[in-house]
Amino acid sequence: MRSSTVTSVPLGPAYRAETLRRLGDDEFDVLVVGGGVVGAGAALDAVSRGLSVALVEAQDWAAGTSSRSSKLVHGGLRYLEQLDFKLVREALKERGLLLTRLAPHLVRPVPFLFPLRHRLWERFYVGAGIALYDMLDGRRILPRHRHMSRRGALAAAPSLSPDALVGAVQYHDAQVDDARFAMTLARTAAQYGAAVATRARVTGLVRDGDRVTGARVADLEGEREIVVRARQVINATGVWTDETARMAGNKGGLRVRASKGVHITVPRDRITLHTGLILRTEKSVLFTIPWGRHWIIGTTDTDWNLDKGRPVASRADIDYLLDQVNKVLSTPLTHEDIDGVYTGLRPLLAGDASDTAKLSREHTVARPAPGLVVIAGGKYTTYRVMAKDAVDVAARELGTAVPRSVTDRLPLLGAEGFEALRNGRARLAARAGVDVARVERLLGRYGSAVEDVLGLIEEDPSLGEPLTGAADYLRAEALYAATHEGALHLEDVLVRRTRISIEERDRGVAAAAEVAALIAPVLGWDEEDVRRETERYRTMVHAEMSAELQPDDVSAVAARAEIFQEAGPRADDRAVGV
Repeated sequence: MRSSTVTSVPLGPAYRAETLRRLGDDEFDVLVVGGGVVGAGAALDAVSRGLSVALVEAQDWAAGTSSRSSKLVHGGLRYLEQLDFKLVREALKERGLLLTRLAPHLVRPVPFLFPLRHRLWERFYVGAGIALYDMLDGRRILPRHRHMSRRGALAAAPSLSPDALVGAVQYHDAQVDDARFAMTLARTAAQYGAAVATRARVTGLVRDGDRVTGARVADLEGEREIVVRARQVINATGVWTDETARMAGNKGGLRVRASKGVHITVPRDRITLHTGLILRTEKSVLFTIPWGRHWIIGTTDTDWNLDKGRPVASRADIDYLLDQVNKVLSTPLTHEDIDGVYTGLRPLLAGDASDTAKLSREHTVARPAPGLVVIAGGKYTTYRVMAKDAVDVAARELGTAVPRSVTDRLPLLGAEGFEALRNGRARLAARAGVDVARVERLLGRYGSAVEDVLGLIEEDPSLGEPLTGAADYLRAEALYAATHEGALHLEDVLVRRTRISIEERDRGVAAAAEVAALIAPVLGWDEEDVRRETERYRTMVHAEMSAELQPDDVSAVAARAEIFQEAGPRADDRAVGV
């Protein structure tokens, strides 16, 4: 018998069509612009207070910053050096909520080793900082830190060079699949009644005098414009905050500075560690994070003043990451060891600091015009607080008593019943005809919504087979991405619903045709559509890999653009911007 814990709203084509109708016909209390983690969080916060809510995203859920993070849910250990105790305490509180109540199926603990290079003073300094980090986490959900000798550290991290450390301190944080988390927020908001749509780009704000009363939204799939009426508009567009502010004719208010962060993935067997790794660098810190069959190594932190819609990594970025991690490895990594590369832009509040690593990760809410609220800054871990603060400000102008936020006790889709299903994973595996390890991985992606995925396999056992060229994923997962998770294009599935694009050496090219064929009937594609989507994805991979060979940002952007230009005018027609 199937569990009744999940009552999800499938974000398939029929849902999107109905949502676009609602966007044109209804007036909403709140329109949220931007489908990253903060925007989706704001939509969930507002709708769970009883408000009518619309959420629009120009590209795909988490297509920008929110799918390209270090995939950590953490307090920001390095912010203690900046004496930013409030931010660290707040983030640790949010980490605890996510681990225990809100999303235990998506957020999980991970240990980190901090190698020490100097005797006595460094152990005292680092140990005191990590002890404070533990102390600020009042709930003490994760194991406390522990000091290790060099022998103990090398036992936990055999790939470290003995000359690279004199000892270590180990502590715990948490990690998340950032893109799936943001998408799950949007799905949860839809479950409570929000009208949510991707590929719906805001082209301008609607005004009544000085007051913002809605937005003009272009349906990028249907080539039509919709006027969405709303009593309050929340701008949660991250690095595009300034562009949206200009739509409101605002010359002041918040300013956001984009910082580029690059990560690489390498196969798990290239580095023998039984723990994650955090290293201090001259510029910031560097993480080596366990990620399935891979390690994620990152990140960089450099100014980005080029195309915000298409940030790319250069050879210099990748060389920097390799150089930093190789300082402590007994067997150095090379470019040939890299399976994936991804690049994101952090939306930092602009200030006087010349180094983006020194700019504030705290957030700010502003009201540049009546009816318009802007939220900017912050960090992934504190998305819920940012969303709450934005809705609080919007609620003040609604003229009626709006209930307080309840998202600190509102489990996300897939959380309820997750632990019970995990305990019964052997029965789930037997019922679906897949192995237990596979079910465990599915539970870590879907939580109790795994029932929906396994239901597809029960109806069609061929969907229980692995994808060609991406054996960590089942055919059912690709189909489910289109039927339930709002995927509208091949890239949505390969880059964000799954993480095939950073986990396979060919970036998912081998899986592309099969995935496109699986989702074609759901999305109404014919053979030409399948061919075009597949070729577009291959072009994207070729362009990004070409950019990664270039020495700097300018030449990397030029190389990427050249590949798309050669491929033709429709090869790169994805929506970018707000």
